[in-house]
Amino acid sequence: MNLVKEETVSMKGFTLHGIETLKYKTNTIALKLKSPLQDGTVTKRALLPYVLQSATKNFPSALKLRTRLDDLYGASLNVDVSKKGEFQIITIRMDIANEKYLNEQTPLLEQGLKLMAEILLEPLSENGAFSKAIVDKEKRALKQRIQAIYDDKMRYANMRLIQEMCEGEPYRLNAYGNIEDLDDIDAQSLYDYYKSVLTDDEIDLYIVGDIKVSEVKTIVEKVFRMPDSRSSQIAKTKVSYIPKKIVNVKEIIEEQDVKQGKLHIGCRTNVTYQDDDYFALQVYNGIFGGFSHSKLFINVREKESLAYYAASRFESHKGLLMIMSGIESQNYKKCVDIIKKQLEDMRNGNFTDKEIIQTKAVLKNQILETLDTASGLIEVLYHNVVSEVHRPLEDWITKIDEVTKDEIQAVANKVELDTIYFLKGLEGA
Repeated sequence: MNLVKEETVSMKGFTLHGIETLKYKTNTIALKLKSPLQDGTVTKRALLPYVLQSATKNFPSALKLRTRLDDLYGASLNVDVSKKGEFQIITIRMDIANEKYLNEQTPLLEQGLKLMAEILLEPLSENGAFSKAIVDKEKRALKQRIQAIYDDKMRYANMRLIQEMCEGEPYRLNAYGNIEDLDDIDAQSLYDYYKSVLTDDEIDLYIVGDIKVSEVKTIVEKVFRMPDSRSSQIAKTKVSYIPKKIVNVKEIIEEQDVKQGKLHIGCRTNVTYQDDDYFALQVYNGIFGGFSHSKLFINVREKESLAYYAASRFESHKGLLMIMSGIESQNYKKCVDIIKKQLEDMRNGNFTDKEIIQTKAVLKNQILETLDTASGLIEVLYHNVVSEVHRPLEDWITKIDEVTKDEIQAVANKVELDTIYFLKGLEGA
């Protein structure tokens, strides 16, 4: 089964990924910029993509840039910042109509790539700095994004769990940065940081659609003129996965004025995307807490009615498993005990062939659904860049099918409880 044809081409200072497919009527262009998570730059880096998408040299306002996108048959432009393992990733994505399906043969892909190059390489600047008005506006917007995490208690609990579990590790940092850093960032310091990004970041450009990679390469060579300060071959930034030795399980209890307690538990899986048992971990998580037929959902939520929600997810590049549940404060101890029991059951192989078959079917369907969108396809392929391990997409389906009960149990025995975080309501509130 040939799910996708990806062709990679080394360009001057970045890598082009061309994915030829007839599945979509639009073309998707995505820039991925990768750099290690660091205290001193995390907030600047979170702010940068929003400033870049606001204005360019030839389209010096948000209105003019959006008008240009409208002229390109309503192309859409989105930016995001995230973390994968101990890297902070900037994504700039454009979806644009494919001229092959239009009456007019406008060279839309070329014009879209030209605009994308301008967003990255020629943002609006004033006297060697970004526009102060734009930076101030985006600082206010970023402050609101960070504040929204504090207001959404599920997201807040997950952030606090990671801060406590990964104390002293880069992964503790929030991908959106810190509110307290924002006052120290101005148009000049952000522009100086932007210059270092252009010089040092590992950059990958993905183009997905009904395209010819050879033609795309010619266009990209013409419009993406990287600065001379950038090496023709940027060295890949390595962040080694170092297993953490757990001596004692941390227990953190915080009180806030919340109606529903948030019990979030963190485990170390000691398995990452680079490892051969990564697919066994996927099946493990599906049986344990990933889906509606999972042990957490059935035993914590359905049988005992202890939780409003109960689920788990894992981080592929850091080797973490996060268990999330919303509970009444008085059910805290009972809920923790039942979750620990499910972890132990997985270690002891107390799961059925039926559960394995059902989980594999849901996983495979989930993968195929993800690949149905160009953005999902890019995210899956980008795992290979972050991990420096090449896994063809066909392997995902095959390897999941091949996972055995013994392999799931072996993974279960690698999973170690690290931190229990509980956000409880104020007593008597």
